[in-house]
Parts: sequence; structure tokens; C-alpha cells
Amino acid sequence: MEFVIITGLSGAGKSRAAEFLEDAGFFTVDNIPPEFMPKFVEFCLHGNGQYDRVALVSDIRSGSSFVPMLEALDQLDAMKCNYRLLFMEAELPALIRRYKETRRLHPLAKTGTSLEEAVARERELLQPVRDRASDVLDTTPFSSTQMLRGALRRLFGSGENKNGISVTVMSFGYKYGMPLEADLVFDMRFLPNPYYVTSLRELTGKDAAIRSYLDGFPVTREFQSKLLDMISFLLPCYAEEGKPMLTVAIGCTGGRHRSVAMACYLTEQLRALGYTVSEYHRDVTRA
Repeated sequence: MEFVIITGLSGAGKSRAAEFLEDAGFFTVDNIPPEFMPKFVEFCLHGNGQYDRVALVSDIRSGSSFVPMLEALDQLDAMKCNYRLLFMEAELPALIRRYKETRRLHPLAKTGTSLEEAVARERELLQPVRDRASDVLDTTPFSSTQMLRGALRRLFGSGENKNGISVTVMSFGYKYGMPLEADLVFDMRFLPNPYYVTSLRELTGKDAAIRSYLDGFPVTREFQSKLLDMISFLLPCYAEEGKPMLTVAIGCTGGRHRSVAMACYLTEQLRALGYTVSEYHRDVTRA
């Protein structure tokens, strides 16, 4: 069981972190009272693997004291529960700026209490919890959600998806319209068209004969090399910015021959590089 507890300063990005972990396959609960955590963990441990990745957010919203949080952590230690405690923080100017942008009230802000005083008080209350954290993440320099997602991916990225980004490679036919879900689109209509070869017309780009025909042209081999070079360069860049998935669409006139063959080639190459890749041929069965 992979169990993560997220806590830290208000405005540091805890709820955003929970959203990322949920997208990464964690079962998440935001703003759980710390007194509930041991019982919830016990429930998950008896869930027959249904809750094997869990992330809980607990912070000052649950009360003005963090004594219950420390007691809950003691109970988890007594249960020999392996967990990671992520403490999120940011410097005062960044927190003040974020509160001004969102126009939300700090949980400790009261009449006559400035935001600066509320942040200082929260930081003081949280110090014993911070001291027990396995991971401390300072979000001060993060100017976008993508930067936060990138940092969290490095901390909690799935072992199955070691490169931090999932890829969908799809083929399509322009005559049936552009795929709306595409992030990157490549047009294969410059390649020789197997449709005009009678013996190849009824085949698809999945067939060895089609791929052998296309590979016989230098332009195909050169483009394959350039395409793989570009995609393998871009994927780490997207992953670093926190993008969890990328859809690469490859099109030709009907979506049956050239685009399918190139999509198969790209899928094979990216899998060989260790990426998690889904392959989808949208129009290959159309007339």
C-alpha cells in the first residue's frame, strides 16, 4: 500500500497536490480530520487492494491545534504503517500574493489579525509536524500548476510510468476530420500512397507489406528519424512541466495506410525507450 499524507501551510498548494495524485491513480480525501486517519488507514488495509494508493490532506482547516495530527502519526507508527508525510510550504510574500489573487480568508485570520500574523502563527503551530515530514516541498518559485505537477511527479511518479508521461499515438484520416484531442499533429500526405498500388490497396498500415513499401522510400526513413528525434526530445520537456499525457495524431487522406504505418512505427520506438504508449487507429476500418 502506498500511503501519502499531505499537510503544510495554507496557500502552499495542498489541494492542487491532491488533484495531481488523484490523476496519478491515488484515492484522495481532502481536509480529513487527523483523528480519522488511523481508522481510515485500517479500513484501506482491509480493502483487498481496492485502496492500494491513498493520499490524505489534513491541515489547519481541521482545527486550531496540530496535537491531533501528531497523535495520529504516532498511531500510524504503532500500526507499523509505511507512509510518506509531504509538508508543503512557501515564503511569506508568495503566500500573501496567492491569498490576494484568490481573495480567500486564511483559516487563522480573525478580526484584527493581519494575514502576515496568521501565516506566522500557522508556521509556528506546524513546526512539530514539519519536523516529522519525509518530504518538504517549497512552492515559492512555482509560477504555474504545471511546475507544481512536475515537482510532484518527481516525488510520487508511478514506477510503471517511469518517464512521467503517458503517450497516445493515433492515426486518422483527414477526410473524416481532425481529432479534437490531439496535442501534436503530423501530416503523412507527402509520402507515396499505397492506395494507388493495386496489390496494396485493401491492406492497412499494420500489414508488413505496407510498411515495407513505405520504408523503401528514403523520404520515409528520413522522416521517421526526424519524427522520433523530435518526439523523444519533447516528451521529457512536457513531463518536466507536469503534463501527464500527450496525444500524437498522425494523419493521411483516409487514415488507412500511411498514417497507420507511421503510428505503428512511432509506438514501437517509444515503447522501446520505456514510455507507456497507447495505440489507436481511428479510421483504419472505414471504406
